[in-house]
Amino acid sequence: MSVHTRELRFSTTSRTDVIDITPEVTGLLGETSVRHGLCVLFVPGSTGALTTIEHESGVLEDLTRAIDRIAPESIPYAHDARWGDGNGYSHVRAALIGPSLHIPVIDGMLALGRWQQIVLLDFDNRPRERRVLAQLHGD
Repeated sequence: MSVHTRELRFSTTSRTDVIDITPEVTGLLGETSVRHGLCVLFVPGSTGALTTIEHESGVLEDLTRAIDRIAPESIPYAHDARWGDGNGYSHVRAALIGPSLHIPVIDGMLALGRWQQIVLLDFDNRPRERRVLAQLHGD
């Protein structure tokens, strides 16, 4: 069994960015010899998250609206009162979605559904350089 660790970088704007990172992750897999195993993805930082979704404008709008209803920017957050940086909502949103994904690798391909893409979500209230760490495990 082999383990390959790689890093991807993405520039984000502010508020809620949803970035399709599937091509980059697929490219990393192609650089390895892994045919059967697991792709583990992790975004360091407390205001970024990873998930899968159909990367289509309607469903992306639905997702961002749902996230805004669950953790609206406009309500008071204790984090903001303590630190004054105005991104308390960002931390809550990221915690609800989560920082990591595990995707099976079968016959050298990510086992994603036909309409399923891997997305990086950045909820912070300012632009960021985001890192996504990838580990590809397998034979």
